[in-house]
Amino acid sequence: MGFSPLDEELGLLPGRLTPRLQEALTRLSTWIPSFGKAASEFEWFTKVGLDRSTAGRVTESAGAAAVAIYLREVAEIERDWPETVTGPDKLMFSTDGAMVPLLHKQWAEVRTLAVGSVVTLTQKSGEKAGERVNKTVGLSYLSRMVDSDTFNQQILGELHRRGLDSAKQVGVVVDGALWCQACIDLHCPEAVRILDFAHAAEYVNAIGSSKDQAGKQLLSDADLVRLRHDLRHTGPATVLAELRTLVDAHPESAELEGKLAYLEKRQPQMQYPQFWAAGWPIGSGSVESANKLVVEDRLKGAGMHWAPHNVNPMLALRNAVCNDRWAEVWGKVETELRQKAATRRCQQRQHRRQRKAPTPAALPRPVESAVPTAVITNASPPSDPITPQRPAANHPWRSAWSIRIKRLPSRNP
Repeated sequence: MGFSPLDEELGLLPGRLTPRLQEALTRLSTWIPSFGKAASEFEWFTKVGLDRSTAGRVTESAGAAAVAIYLREVAEIERDWPETVTGPDKLMFSTDGAMVPLLHKQWAEVRTLAVGSVVTLTQKSGEKAGERVNKTVGLSYLSRMVDSDTFNQQILGELHRRGLDSAKQVGVVVDGALWCQACIDLHCPEAVRILDFAHAAEYVNAIGSSKDQAGKQLLSDADLVRLRHDLRHTGPATVLAELRTLVDAHPESAELEGKLAYLEKRQPQMQYPQFWAAGWPIGSGSVESANKLVVEDRLKGAGMHWAPHNVNPMLALRNAVCNDRWAEVWGKVETELRQKAATRRCQQRQHRRQRKAPTPAALPRPVESAVPTAVITNASPPSDPITPQRPAANHPWRSAWSIRIKRLPSRNP
Protein backbone atom coordinates (compact mmCIF):
# COMPACT_ATOMS: atom_id res chain seq x y z
CA MET A 1 0.00 0.00 0.00
CA GLY A 2 1.36 3.42 -0.92
CA PHE A 3 1.72 6.38 1.38
CA SER A 4 0.31 9.86 0.86
CA PRO A 5 1.80 12.90 2.65
CA LEU A 6 -1.77 13.74 3.61
CA ASP A 7 -1.81 10.64 5.87
CA GLU A 8 0.89 12.17 8.03
CA GLU A 9 -0.81 15.56 7.96
CA LEU A 10 -4.04 13.98 9.21
CA GLY A 11 -2.26 11.95 11.87
CA LEU A 12 -3.37 8.58 10.49
CA LEU A 13 -1.99 5.32 11.82
CA PRO A 14 -0.46 2.54 9.71
CA GLY A 15 -3.05 0.39 7.98
CA ARG A 16 -6.37 1.04 6.30
CA LEU A 17 -8.35 1.89 9.45
CA THR A 18 -8.77 5.36 10.90
CA PRO A 19 -7.24 5.95 14.35
CA ARG A 20 -10.68 5.80 15.97
CA LEU A 21 -11.48 2.47 14.29
CA GLN A 22 -8.10 1.04 15.28
CA GLU A 23 -8.74 2.02 18.88
CA ALA A 24 -12.21 0.46 18.79
CA LEU A 25 -10.90 -2.78 17.28
CA THR A 26 -8.06 -2.99 19.79
CA ARG A 27 -10.35 -2.37 22.75
CA LEU A 28 -12.83 -5.00 21.57
CA SER A 29 -10.00 -7.51 21.05
CA THR A 30 -8.72 -6.74 24.54
CA TRP A 31 -12.06 -7.33 26.27
CA ILE A 32 -13.50 -10.16 24.14
CA PRO A 33 -11.62 -13.47 24.60
CA SER A 34 -11.29 -14.13 20.87
CA PHE A 35 -9.88 -12.14 17.97
CA GLY A 36 -12.46 -13.73 15.68
CA LYS A 37 -15.40 -12.70 17.86
CA ALA A 38 -13.91 -9.24 18.28
CA ALA A 39 -13.69 -8.86 14.49
CA SER A 40 -17.33 -9.94 14.15
CA GLU A 41 -18.52 -7.46 16.77
CA PHE A 42 -16.40 -4.74 15.21
CA GLU A 43 -18.05 -5.35 11.82
CA TRP A 44 -21.52 -5.32 13.40
CA PHE A 45 -20.93 -1.93 15.03
CA THR A 46 -18.96 -0.22 12.25
CA LYS A 47 -19.99 -2.06 9.06
CA VAL A 48 -16.28 -2.43 8.30
CA GLY A 49 -15.38 -6.02 7.51
CA LEU A 50 -12.06 -7.56 8.46
CA ASP A 51 -10.78 -10.99 9.42
CA ARG A 52 -9.41 -12.50 12.59
CA SER A 53 -5.76 -12.16 11.56
CA THR A 54 -6.17 -8.41 11.00
CA ALA A 55 -7.73 -8.00 14.45
CA GLY A 56 -4.85 -9.92 15.99
CA ARG A 57 -2.19 -8.00 14.08
CA VAL A 58 -3.61 -4.56 14.93
CA THR A 59 -4.11 -5.46 18.61
CA GLU A 60 -0.72 -7.07 19.11
CA SER A 61 1.02 -4.14 17.42
CA ALA A 62 -0.70 -1.72 19.81
CA GLY A 63 0.12 -3.94 22.78
CA ALA A 64 3.79 -4.11 21.81
CA ALA A 65 3.85 -0.30 21.72
CA ALA A 66 2.28 -0.21 25.20
CA VAL A 67 4.98 -2.55 26.53
CA ALA A 68 7.75 -0.38 25.03
CA ILE A 69 6.24 2.76 26.53
CA TYR A 70 6.02 1.21 29.99
CA LEU A 71 9.62 -0.03 29.89
CA ARG A 72 10.83 3.46 28.98
CA GLU A 73 8.87 4.91 31.88
CA VAL A 74 10.51 2.45 34.28
CA ALA A 75 13.94 3.35 32.90
CA GLU A 76 13.20 7.06 33.37
CA ILE A 77 12.14 6.48 36.99
CA GLU A 78 15.34 4.53 37.69
CA ARG A 79 17.43 7.27 36.07
CA ASP A 80 15.75 10.46 37.30
CA TRP A 81 13.63 9.28 40.25
CA PRO A 82 10.97 11.95 39.80
CA GLU A 83 8.70 13.04 42.63
CA THR A 84 5.89 10.62 43.24
CA VAL A 85 2.24 11.40 43.71
CA THR A 86 1.00 11.69 47.28
CA GLY A 87 0.42 8.16 48.47
CA PRO A 88 -2.43 6.98 50.71
CA ASP A 89 -2.23 6.55 54.45
CA LYS A 90 -2.10 2.79 53.94
CA LEU A 91 -0.88 1.21 50.73
CA MET A 92 -1.20 -2.53 50.23
CA PHE A 93 0.24 -4.64 47.43
CA SER A 94 0.33 -8.35 46.64
CA THR A 95 2.04 -10.50 44.01
CA ASP A 96 1.16 -13.91 42.67
CA GLY A 97 1.40 -16.03 39.53
CA ALA A 98 -0.93 -17.87 37.13
CA MET A 99 -0.17 -20.31 34.32
CA VAL A 100 -1.12 -19.61 30.70
CA PRO A 101 -1.01 -21.98 27.68
CA LEU A 102 1.57 -21.44 24.95
CA LEU A 103 2.09 -23.01 21.55
CA HIS A 104 3.32 -26.60 21.30
CA LYS A 105 1.59 -27.63 24.54
CA GLN A 106 3.85 -25.48 26.69
CA TRP A 107 2.85 -23.51 29.80
CA ALA A 108 4.38 -20.40 31.33
CA GLU A 109 3.80 -18.36 34.47
CA VAL A 110 2.40 -14.86 34.29
CA ARG A 111 3.20 -12.83 37.40
CA THR A 112 0.81 -10.13 38.58
CA LEU A 113 1.00 -7.20 40.97
CA ALA A 114 -2.16 -5.86 42.61
CA VAL A 115 -1.83 -2.57 44.50
CA GLY A 116 -4.37 -0.33 46.22
CA SER A 117 -5.19 1.65 49.33
CA VAL A 118 -6.59 0.12 52.52
CA VAL A 119 -9.82 1.25 54.15
CA THR A 120 -11.82 -0.06 57.08
CA LEU A 121 -15.53 -0.52 56.44
CA THR A 122 -18.51 -1.80 58.42
CA GLN A 123 -20.66 -4.57 57.05
CA LYS A 124 -24.17 -3.24 56.50
CA SER A 125 -26.02 -6.47 55.78
CA GLY A 126 -25.81 -10.22 55.92
CA GLU A 127 -24.64 -12.51 58.69
CA LYS A 128 -21.67 -10.26 59.47
CA ALA A 129 -23.67 -7.03 59.62
CA GLY A 130 -21.99 -4.55 61.95
CA GLU A 131 -18.58 -6.25 61.77
CA ARG A 132 -15.49 -4.32 60.73
CA VAL A 133 -13.83 -5.23 57.45
CA ASN A 134 -10.36 -4.20 56.29
CA LYS A 135 -10.42 -3.97 52.51
CA THR A 136 -8.08 -2.98 49.69
CA VAL A 137 -9.78 -0.59 47.26
CA GLY A 138 -8.82 1.35 44.14
CA LEU A 139 -6.89 -1.63 42.80
CA SER A 140 -4.59 -1.46 39.81
CA TYR A 141 -2.52 -4.20 38.21
CA LEU A 142 0.70 -4.98 36.36
CA SER A 143 1.06 -8.39 34.71
CA ARG A 144 3.99 -9.77 32.72
CA MET A 145 5.31 -13.13 31.55
CA VAL A 146 8.92 -12.67 32.66
CA ASP A 147 11.26 -14.23 35.21
CA SER A 148 10.87 -13.19 38.84
CA ASP A 149 13.87 -10.83 38.94
CA THR A 150 12.72 -8.97 35.83
CA PHE A 151 9.16 -8.78 37.14
CA ASN A 152 10.28 -7.39 40.50
CA GLN A 153 12.19 -4.69 38.65
CA GLN A 154 9.41 -3.85 36.18
CA ILE A 155 6.67 -3.30 38.77
CA LEU A 156 8.55 -0.19 39.87
CA GLY A 157 6.53 1.89 37.40
CA GLU A 158 3.14 0.95 38.84
CA LEU A 159 4.30 1.17 42.46
CA HIS A 160 5.79 4.60 41.82
CA ARG A 161 2.59 5.76 40.10
CA ARG A 162 0.53 4.66 43.10
CA GLY A 163 2.71 6.60 45.56
CA LEU A 164 4.68 3.86 47.28
CA ASP A 165 7.46 6.22 48.37
CA SER A 166 5.13 8.74 50.00
CA ALA A 167 2.62 6.33 51.58
CA LYS A 168 2.54 6.60 55.36
CA GLN A 169 2.31 2.84 55.86
CA VAL A 170 2.89 -0.06 53.47
CA GLY A 171 1.65 -3.61 53.88
CA VAL A 172 2.24 -6.67 51.71
CA VAL A 173 0.16 -9.85 51.68
CA VAL A 174 1.79 -12.74 49.81
CA ASP A 175 2.26 -16.45 50.04
CA GLY A 176 5.59 -17.88 51.11
CA ALA A 177 7.30 -17.91 47.69
CA LEU A 178 10.87 -16.64 47.87
CA TRP A 179 10.46 -14.39 44.82
CA CYS A 180 7.59 -12.59 46.58
CA GLN A 181 9.82 -11.94 49.59
CA ALA A 182 12.58 -10.70 47.26
CA CYS A 183 10.05 -8.26 45.79
CA ILE A 184 9.39 -6.79 49.24
CA ASP A 185 13.13 -6.59 49.97
CA LEU A 186 13.67 -4.64 46.75
CA HIS A 187 10.85 -2.10 46.96
CA CYS A 188 9.93 -1.70 50.63
CA PRO A 189 11.94 -3.74 53.15
CA GLU A 190 10.21 -2.00 56.07
CA ALA A 191 6.71 -3.00 54.90
CA VAL A 192 4.39 -4.98 57.16
CA ARG A 193 4.76 -8.54 55.85
CA ILE A 194 1.67 -10.74 56.11
CA LEU A 195 1.50 -14.39 55.10
CA ASP A 196 -1.80 -14.95 53.31
CA PHE A 197 -4.12 -16.49 55.91
CA ALA A 198 -5.63 -19.02 53.49
CA HIS A 199 -2.12 -20.14 52.54
CA ALA A 200 -1.16 -20.68 56.19
CA ALA A 201 -4.44 -22.50 56.87
CA GLU A 202 -3.65 -24.90 54.02
CA TYR A 203 -0.44 -25.94 55.77
CA VAL A 204 -2.31 -26.45 59.04
CA ASN A 205 -4.84 -28.63 57.22
CA ALA A 206 -2.10 -30.56 55.43
CA ILE A 207 -0.41 -31.44 58.73
CA GLY A 208 -3.57 -32.28 60.66
CA SER A 209 -5.21 -34.31 57.89
CA SER A 210 -2.14 -36.51 57.34
CA LYS A 211 -2.48 -40.13 58.35
CA ASP A 212 -0.40 -42.25 60.66
CA GLN A 213 0.99 -45.67 59.88
CA ALA A 214 -2.34 -47.25 60.78
CA GLY A 215 -4.14 -45.02 58.28
CA LYS A 216 -5.84 -42.84 60.88
CA GLN A 217 -6.05 -39.05 60.39
CA LEU A 218 -3.83 -37.26 62.88
CA LEU A 219 -6.44 -34.63 63.83
CA SER A 220 -10.20 -34.68 63.57
CA ASP A 221 -12.01 -32.23 61.32
CA ALA A 222 -13.31 -30.46 64.44
CA ASP A 223 -9.75 -30.00 65.71
CA LEU A 224 -8.70 -28.54 62.37
CA VAL A 225 -11.54 -26.02 62.50
CA ARG A 226 -10.48 -25.07 66.02
CA LEU A 227 -6.82 -24.62 65.00
CA ARG A 228 -7.73 -22.39 62.07
CA HIS A 229 -9.97 -20.30 64.31
CA ASP A 230 -7.22 -19.96 66.92
CA LEU A 231 -4.69 -19.00 64.25
CA ARG A 232 -7.01 -16.25 63.04
CA HIS A 233 -8.12 -14.87 66.43
CA THR A 234 -5.35 -15.67 68.93
CA GLY A 235 -2.24 -15.96 66.78
CA PRO A 236 0.24 -18.67 65.80
CA ALA A 237 1.93 -19.39 69.14
CA THR A 238 -0.50 -21.95 70.57
CA VAL A 239 -1.30 -23.42 67.15
CA LEU A 240 2.35 -24.03 66.28
CA ALA A 241 3.01 -25.49 69.75
CA GLU A 242 0.20 -28.01 69.31
CA LEU A 243 1.35 -28.90 65.84
CA ARG A 244 4.92 -29.32 67.08
CA THR A 245 3.76 -31.85 69.66
CA LEU A 246 1.85 -33.70 66.97
CA VAL A 247 4.78 -33.81 64.54
CA ASP A 248 7.26 -34.89 67.21
CA ALA A 249 4.99 -37.84 67.98
CA HIS A 250 5.43 -39.03 64.38
CA PRO A 251 9.15 -38.70 63.62
CA GLU A 252 8.86 -41.17 60.74
CA SER A 253 7.29 -38.48 58.51
CA ALA A 254 9.85 -36.05 57.09
CA GLU A 255 7.07 -34.37 55.10
CA LEU A 256 5.28 -33.31 58.28
CA GLU A 257 8.49 -31.84 59.67
CA GLY A 258 9.04 -29.83 56.48
CA LYS A 259 5.54 -28.36 56.49
CA LEU A 260 5.74 -27.37 60.13
CA ALA A 261 9.18 -25.83 59.62
CA TYR A 262 7.67 -23.73 56.80
CA LEU A 263 5.12 -22.25 59.22
CA GLU A 264 7.58 -21.82 62.11
CA LYS A 265 9.95 -19.87 59.88
CA ARG A 266 7.14 -17.46 58.99
CA GLN A 267 5.68 -17.01 62.46
CA PRO A 268 6.27 -13.22 62.49
CA GLN A 269 4.14 -12.98 59.32
CA MET A 270 1.22 -14.82 60.95
CA GLN A 271 0.35 -12.37 63.72
CA TYR A 272 -3.16 -12.11 62.35
CA PRO A 273 -4.92 -10.62 65.39
CA GLN A 274 -2.38 -7.78 65.49
CA PHE A 275 -2.54 -7.18 61.75
CA TRP A 276 -6.34 -7.07 61.78
CA ALA A 277 -6.44 -4.73 64.75
CA ALA A 278 -4.01 -2.40 62.93
CA GLY A 279 -6.40 -2.23 59.99
CA TRP A 280 -4.60 -4.55 57.54
CA PRO A 281 -6.24 -7.22 55.37
CA ILE A 282 -4.85 -10.68 56.04
CA GLY A 283 -5.73 -12.31 52.71
CA SER A 284 -4.31 -11.99 49.20
CA GLY A 285 -7.71 -12.18 47.51
CA SER A 286 -7.02 -8.99 45.55
CA VAL A 287 -4.17 -10.50 43.54
CA GLU A 288 -5.86 -13.90 43.26
CA SER A 289 -8.87 -12.15 41.74
CA ALA A 290 -6.49 -10.28 39.44
CA ASN A 291 -5.15 -13.59 38.13
CA LYS A 292 -8.63 -14.34 36.86
CA LEU A 293 -9.75 -10.83 35.90
CA VAL A 294 -6.59 -9.64 34.14
CA VAL A 295 -4.93 -12.83 32.94
CA GLU A 296 -7.12 -15.92 32.74
CA ASP A 297 -10.31 -14.31 31.41
CA ARG A 298 -8.46 -13.32 28.21
CA LEU A 299 -5.46 -15.63 27.88
CA LYS A 300 -6.77 -18.92 29.19
CA GLY A 301 -9.85 -19.59 27.07
CA ALA A 302 -10.78 -22.95 25.59
CA GLY A 303 -8.38 -23.96 22.84
CA MET A 304 -6.11 -20.93 23.27
CA HIS A 305 -2.36 -21.31 22.73
CA TRP A 306 -0.28 -18.15 22.66
CA ALA A 307 2.96 -17.36 20.89
CA PRO A 308 5.29 -16.20 23.70
CA HIS A 309 6.03 -12.84 22.07
CA ASN A 310 2.30 -11.98 21.98
CA VAL A 311 1.58 -12.58 25.68
CA ASN A 312 3.02 -9.38 27.16
CA PRO A 313 1.43 -7.09 24.53
CA MET A 314 -2.00 -8.49 25.42
CA LEU A 315 -1.25 -8.23 29.15
CA ALA A 316 -0.27 -4.58 28.74
CA LEU A 317 -3.63 -3.83 27.11
CA ARG A 318 -5.47 -5.84 29.77
CA ASN A 319 -3.76 -3.75 32.43
CA ALA A 320 -4.89 -0.58 30.66
CA VAL A 321 -8.58 -1.53 30.56
CA CYS A 322 -8.69 -3.17 34.01
CA ASN A 323 -6.93 -0.16 35.57
CA ASP A 324 -9.43 2.24 33.93
CA ARG A 325 -6.53 3.99 32.19
CA TRP A 326 -7.44 3.17 28.59
CA ALA A 327 -7.66 6.76 27.31
CA GLU A 328 -4.31 7.69 28.84
CA VAL A 329 -2.50 4.60 27.62
CA TRP A 330 -4.06 4.66 24.15
CA GLY A 331 -2.99 8.27 23.62
CA LYS A 332 0.62 7.20 24.23
CA VAL A 333 0.19 4.15 22.01
CA GLU A 334 -1.01 6.28 19.09
CA THR A 335 2.00 8.56 19.45
CA GLU A 336 4.32 5.56 19.56
CA LEU A 337 2.77 4.00 16.46
CA ARG A 338 2.97 7.27 14.51
CA GLN A 339 6.62 7.72 15.44
CA LYS A 340 7.44 4.19 14.36
CA ALA A 341 5.60 4.70 11.07
CA ALA A 342 7.43 8.00 10.43
CA THR A 343 10.78 6.36 11.15
CA ARG A 344 9.96 3.49 8.82
CA ARG A 345 8.92 5.86 6.02
CA CYS A 346 12.11 7.87 6.44
CA GLN A 347 14.18 4.72 6.17
CA GLN A 348 12.27 3.64 3.06
CA ARG A 349 12.81 7.02 1.41
CA GLN A 350 16.52 6.86 2.14
CA HIS A 351 16.69 3.37 0.70
CA ARG A 352 14.89 4.47 -2.50
CA ARG A 353 17.24 7.46 -2.93
CA GLN A 354 20.26 5.21 -2.58
CA ARG A 355 18.93 2.85 -5.22
CA LYS A 356 18.14 5.70 -7.67
CA ALA A 357 21.43 7.57 -7.18
CA PRO A 358 23.77 7.11 -10.25
CA THR A 359 26.76 4.95 -9.54
CA PRO A 360 30.13 6.59 -10.39
CA ALA A 361 31.70 5.27 -13.61
CA ALA A 362 34.38 2.72 -12.95
CA LEU A 363 37.87 3.93 -13.88
CA PRO A 364 39.80 1.68 -16.32
CA ARG A 365 42.30 -0.47 -14.60
CA PRO A 366 45.92 0.20 -15.61
CA VAL A 367 47.47 -2.45 -17.86
CA GLU A 368 50.17 -4.24 -15.99
CA SER A 369 53.36 -4.84 -17.93
CA ALA A 370 54.65 -8.36 -18.15
CA VAL A 371 58.20 -7.00 -17.81
CA PRO A 372 59.29 -6.21 -14.26
CA THR A 373 59.63 -2.54 -13.43
CA ALA A 374 63.26 -2.94 -12.51
CA VAL A 375 64.10 -4.34 -15.97
CA ILE A 376 62.38 -1.44 -17.73
CA THR A 377 64.13 1.11 -15.54
CA ASN A 378 67.59 -0.28 -16.21
CA ALA A 379 67.14 -0.77 -19.96
CA SER A 380 69.11 1.63 -22.17
CA PRO A 381 67.03 3.88 -24.47
CA PRO A 382 67.04 3.15 -28.26
CA SER A 383 69.78 4.90 -30.20
CA ASP A 384 67.49 6.09 -33.04
CA PRO A 385 63.98 7.21 -32.26
CA ILE A 386 61.25 5.55 -34.30
CA THR A 387 59.74 7.96 -36.82
CA PRO A 388 56.69 7.34 -39.05
CA GLN A 389 57.52 6.39 -42.70
CA ARG A 390 55.42 6.42 -45.88
CA PRO A 391 55.04 3.24 -47.98
CA ALA A 392 57.24 3.00 -51.12
CA ALA A 393 55.85 3.90 -54.49
CA ASN A 394 55.65 0.25 -55.59
CA HIS A 395 54.12 -0.99 -52.28
CA PRO A 396 51.05 -3.21 -52.77
CA TRP A 397 48.97 -0.85 -50.65
CA ARG A 398 49.31 1.79 -53.38
CA SER A 399 47.83 -0.56 -56.03
CA ALA A 400 44.19 -0.56 -56.96
CA TRP A 401 42.06 -2.98 -55.00
CA SER A 402 41.22 -5.06 -58.06
CA ILE A 403 44.89 -5.30 -59.03
CA ARG A 404 45.89 -6.50 -55.53
CA ILE A 405 43.18 -9.13 -55.66
CA LYS A 406 44.45 -10.40 -59.03
CA ARG A 407 47.94 -10.75 -57.64
CA LEU A 408 46.85 -13.09 -54.82
CA PRO A 409 48.18 -16.67 -55.27
CA SER A 410 44.67 -18.14 -55.16
CA ARG A 411 43.67 -15.99 -58.15
CA ASN A 412 46.76 -16.87 -60.24
CA PRO A 413 47.22 -20.64 -60.29
